[in-house]
Amino acid sequence: MSFDEKLYENCPLDADGNQLVLKADHLSIQFGGLKAVDDLNLSIKKGELYGLIGPNGAGKTTAFNILTGVYKPTSGRFFLCGKDLTGKSPLEINRGGIARTFQNIRLFNNLTVLENVMVGLGNQIDCNMLQSMLRLPRHFKTEAEFRRRAMELLEVFGLADFGDYLAQNLPYGKQRKLEIARAMATNPTLLLLDEPAAGMNPNETQELMDVITFIRQRFGITILLIEHDMRLVAGICERLTVLNFGTELAVGETAEVLNNPEVIKAYIGE
Repeated sequence: MSFDEKLYENCPLDADGNQLVLKADHLSIQFGGLKAVDDLNLSIKKGELYGLIGPNGAGKTTAFNILTGVYKPTSGRFFLCGKDLTGKSPLEINRGGIARTFQNIRLFNNLTVLENVMVGLGNQIDCNMLQSMLRLPRHFKTEAEFRRRAMELLEVFGLADFGDYLAQNLPYGKQRKLEIARAMATNPTLLLLDEPAAGMNPNETQELMDVITFIRQRFGITILLIEHDMRLVAGICERLTVLNFGTELAVGETAEVLNNPEVIKAYIGE
């Protein structure tokens, strides 16, 4: 399965001539008197692996929920390759090119590994409900194509031998990989990974780092990552934004940000 470069065709350019995949301008969201995210700005370039980090409760997952349509921002806007997706539904945003995984794995446990990935392909369906209900030839043609493309993705993620397993019977590390494979099946321009290393041991974390690096290279995908494992962040992220109490604490190159005294203080206290 190859990545569709046409997804990047309309991306605007920044001052250095780089294609901007995600542009978030002054995003804020307020719940009652609490500003969970306050004036967040992001500029993420094509093919970049960008980290959004911060202590617990900093507003990271809330930001992801805004970017995927779970929440509508109180103010501000965000654009994917120049297209304004602010306030769109999760389905519209996914079809627009943003896919995500979750901190707590959300698989269809009673479906097979193969079927989980096929669900991810559903936003590209090429037959209507009537054709499916009547089991017309286009229905079978579409199903066969979905199976082929799903198996290609399982090969990429090293899960082809587990295609007939129920998702719930996979080891934890492979469930994480399956969730990423399902997100990739939607053919996103931007992939959001919410704490993908949560609950993993060091060996699983290293394998995950290798997988993330590989799919970025293999598919030319742009990735925005939330993560608490600083070894993973330092190992794969090129630039970071640090949130603290919903506001930006630091923005810049990974090594510079991780050595920022204010960032260190936010994580470990005085």
